[in-house]
Amino acid sequence: MELAEIRTYPIKSIKGISRSSARMLPWGLEGDRRWAVVDPLGELIWVGEHPQLLSVSAEETPEGDLLLSARGLGELKVSPATGETIAVGFANFERGVLAGADAHEWFTRLLGKPARLVWQDEPRRYSVNGEPGGGPEEFAWAGALHLVSRSSLARLDDWIAEGAMQRQEPAPDPLDVARFRPNAIIDGAEPFAEDAWTSVRIGEIDFRVSELCDRCAATTWHPATQDGGKEPLRTLARHRRWDGASWFGIRLVPRNLGELKVGDEVRPG
Repeated sequence: MELAEIRTYPIKSIKGISRSSARMLPWGLEGDRRWAVVDPLGELIWVGEHPQLLSVSAEETPEGDLLLSARGLGELKVSPATGETIAVGFANFERGVLAGADAHEWFTRLLGKPARLVWQDEPRRYSVNGEPGGGPEEFAWAGALHLVSRSSLARLDDWIAEGAMQRQEPAPDPLDVARFRPNAIIDGAEPFAEDAWTSVRIGEIDFRVSELCDRCAATTWHPATQDGGKEPLRTLARHRRWDGASWFGIRLVPRNLGELKVGDEVRPG
């Protein structure tokens, strides 16, 4: 088995960036989901309700800025935020530093509702156990690295095609893996073998499997067109539903740090 693709998402819910390598930090890949779009009260603006976010691209400049672009909007360069902080109602963020007014206006125009762009300036502030010091797991949250398998996706595509045939519908195109917003995409495993893993070594980095990934409505939006539909949740609910959720992919927490590279060997523990 090997690591076939690496993707990071500079802003939560926008398009991903394909990478040949990326540094693994305790809280996730370098540059991954350090920014988020929130409403004026600090609540996350979620891609499941606002698929326009999937049209946003972000390029990282050597100076550490983000160059944003989206269909119908001009480009905008955003520098790392250094101003006021606000409480943020999302997982490991807790507090975010507000970007400039031009960034808020840009996302407000995109979404058609008041929006703010916030930056997580210091991830170490948000350790799992609340205590400073210790190893990487002290500072990691359950979703530090999100991994999916190409063979599992192929099996899901087969199930979707079978369902369409039973309903006498045209055969659908294979799903774009971008629907699932993974960081690591592996090749060479048996379909859904990852369900049973408790640990995995990718290259020289050891991970524990923290949990399977339950899937939400964000997966039903086409990442390129932002068109909605019933898949893959309809088919996951038929074949991969238990404990009140539908499952695809796994979340990992690093036990040591280093660099992940496309082509790295993947070895379950």
